Amino acid sequence: MSRKWMIYGANGYTGRLAARFAKDRHLSPIVAGRDAEPIRALAGEFGCESRIFDLSDSAKVAANLEGVAAVLHCAGPFSATSRPMLAGCLRAGTHYLVITGEIAVFEDIHSRNQEIRDAGIVAIPGVGFDVVPTDCLAAMLKRELPSATHLKLAFKSRHGKLSPGTSKTMVEGLPEGGRIRKDGKIVKVPAAYKVETIRFTEHLSATAVTIPWGDVATAYYSTGIPNIEVFVGVPEKQIEKMKIPGLLRWLLGLAPVQTLIKAQIGRRVKGPTDEQRARDEMYIYGEARDDAGHKVAMRLRTNEAYTLTAESAVNATRKIMEGRLAPGAYTPSMAFGADYVLDLEGTRLSRVKL
Repeated sequence: MSRKWMIYGANGYTGRLAARFAKDRHLSPIVAGRDAEPIRALAGEFGCESRIFDLSDSAKVAANLEGVAAVLHCAGPFSATSRPMLAGCLRAGTHYLVITGEIAVFEDIHSRNQEIRDAGIVAIPGVGFDVVPTDCLAAMLKRELPSATHLKLAFKSRHGKLSPGTSKTMVEGLPEGGRIRKDGKIVKVPAAYKVETIRFTEHLSATAVTIPWGDVATAYYSTGIPNIEVFVGVPEKQIEKMKIPGLLRWLLGLAPVQTLIKAQIGRRVKGPTDEQRARDEMYIYGEARDDAGHKVAMRLRTNEAYTLTAESAVNATRKIMEGRLAPGAYTPSMAFGADYVLDLEGTRLSRVKL
């Protein structure tokens, strides 16, 4: 098998971090994307091959994936870009990894498991902060409590600053409200419909609110637990802003409004600097319970989300190229085991006494 691999969207905020992480570890991915000038500049800076192509035609995508064993897809919003990239990978026989956190994308990929198997490739969505730490924590909790029927996951950053791509994805999701999994089915709920105080560390409790995070999809595949909620820690003053009235949600869903907001994000949002990322870290809490009232809980502390994404995504791509997995669609913990997150720099696990 070819040892070549590609980072697509390498000129974006997270794609560039992944490319830099790879270079620092003496790896040489092909850097790729649709915009020639920044991609070629990046290739010159990092001393690696480049390819320029868009995702408008699957045959064209497949042609550009010729000789590429695996592609790490970093060009969002993935609601628009995941399907065409996967189509190219299916035609080219190229393994597909994507840093998405979007529920619809997870569901689409896992629903095509047989097609992916038939193509002889591995597909793993969510190989970054969305959803590696939470997915692995969910699998650890299931291992501790095999009878679990309910799963609560929550995360909070110490400081937190968003990249342009993440901001655009969040804007896309605003009109859709919230999502939880109930009795095995993904259910639509109002935005910020549940608020709790969660003890993220021994000394830090914070208000957290439900969000439609990727684990609502993936944790079910990883654990089989039928009831799943995911929370994010936010200041209380922001919670009311998240409860968007119906008319405003409708307006935010209009294509011209989405285009305008995303254009403003592109101009104004730059993402955290290296210094800001170095000062930040993530707190993650997980709790599982069964119908008999038994409970287990654990905490993770990890590096800042974008830093973790770069490391995890590159490491996952390298692991896939080792060829140990049978073809098919996987979650991170299904592919690499529940303890995969513990191999990432800066990650610490602790058990919680309930």
